[in-house]
Amino acid sequence: MRFDIVSVFPEFFAVLDLSLIGKARERGILDIAVHDLRDWTDDPHRSVDDTPFGGGAGMVMRPDVWGAALDDTLGDDGVLAVPTPSGTPLTQRMCEDLAAVGHIVLACGRYEGIDARVADHYEESGVRVVRYSLGDYVLNGGEVAAVALVEAVGRLVPGLVGNPESLVEESHGAAGLLEYPVYTRPARWRGLDVPAVLTSGDHGKVARWRRDRALEVTAGRRPDMIEALPAEGLDRGDRRALAGLGYLVPAGAAHPLPASAREAAASDVPGLADLAARTFPDACPPGMREEDMRAFVESHLSREDFSRYVDDPGCLTMALAVGGRILGYALACLPPDGAVAGAERGAPVQAVVDGRPRSGPLVELSKFYLDRRLRGTGAAALLWEATRSRLEEWAAPWPEAYVWLGTNAANERAQRAYRRLGFRFQGQRTFRVGDQDNRDAVFARPIRMA
Repeated sequence: MRFDIVSVFPEFFAVLDLSLIGKARERGILDIAVHDLRDWTDDPHRSVDDTPFGGGAGMVMRPDVWGAALDDTLGDDGVLAVPTPSGTPLTQRMCEDLAAVGHIVLACGRYEGIDARVADHYEESGVRVVRYSLGDYVLNGGEVAAVALVEAVGRLVPGLVGNPESLVEESHGAAGLLEYPVYTRPARWRGLDVPAVLTSGDHGKVARWRRDRALEVTAGRRPDMIEALPAEGLDRGDRRALAGLGYLVPAGAAHPLPASAREAAASDVPGLADLAARTFPDACPPGMREEDMRAFVESHLSREDFSRYVDDPGCLTMALAVGGRILGYALACLPPDGAVAGAERGAPVQAVVDGRPRSGPLVELSKFYLDRRLRGTGAAALLWEATRSRLEEWAAPWPEAYVWLGTNAANERAQRAYRRLGFRFQGQRTFRVGDQDNRDAVFARPIRMA
């Protein structure tokens, strides 16, 4: 097995002449070549780094120097291993997988790290890239982690350890966020541009972009760290970003909770009915009699009703689960044959939004409710996008299907929320609960995104 190690401190790797690894090199079991990154520089100072785009402390290692070095060392079969604090924790399972690889190239970063485009470029070119970390701490460079990987993987190569089978069942195992991607000059490299926000000069936008990317990277690689974040340290931007990544922070929660919106199943019926009973009064106008609200819930939102909705092919019932509990739901009525759902309930059949006339069915979004603990968390967008996506699949045969809803005309909060979801006001209708008539604001929008 061959390891190529690229570093600005090649003498660091004299340690690999020692112990079992050194003996394996002598016996030809491991072929380890160490390279000085500065050999691929072309300036008198042999520079390998430059200042970061977007500002900030430290220096970033240049993509052009690294690209030249990796072009020469990867060959046709190399796996690129990049030690980084924002990588996936190195585990025994990963080492077992890498032990089956014939050629590994280790790129040892220093300073603030290697320009993010380097790994992206080789990944897009078909090279397998492994970003790995030794743990939730920071070293001065990647050399220690490179030695760790060479030893951890090398000891699994047949012939190095007397009985490698005895080493197979080993395993390893934090709070905070992983690092955002970093970039330096040149601004355009091999067709890849530095994100425009980093050259905007707007420090607030740069900070937000970096925070969002850090959340994104952490959610993708270390979801356990997301679920350990203290809720009190998350601002509105953090919560919005987390909602887009599938995490919500309900009021009173200590940490973000995993959230997913999906089509409801029979097992969801008790949770849906309980939620509906809690949330329907929130949407009613002030002064509505309690007995009328209770009667409406019993006649339209009981467990029997939700069992029927879930089983009915003419209904789409969506459930939003947060931390394993149903805390949101949507119910859409699907008309047959491109018709109009809820025509007798004030459907806006002539609705035109953003100059896009309807050419297809008009779906009624009959119910769209969230537990009040989810207000302001981004939950509405998460539930709506899952619902819209499912409706778009259903409406695929038609050029421009629409969806409409009614909400209490006095409920400005709900109307603002629907506008944020792309709905536009179309007029009013009368909605009866018990023997009391109520005025609803009617909204509509195309199902497809613009």
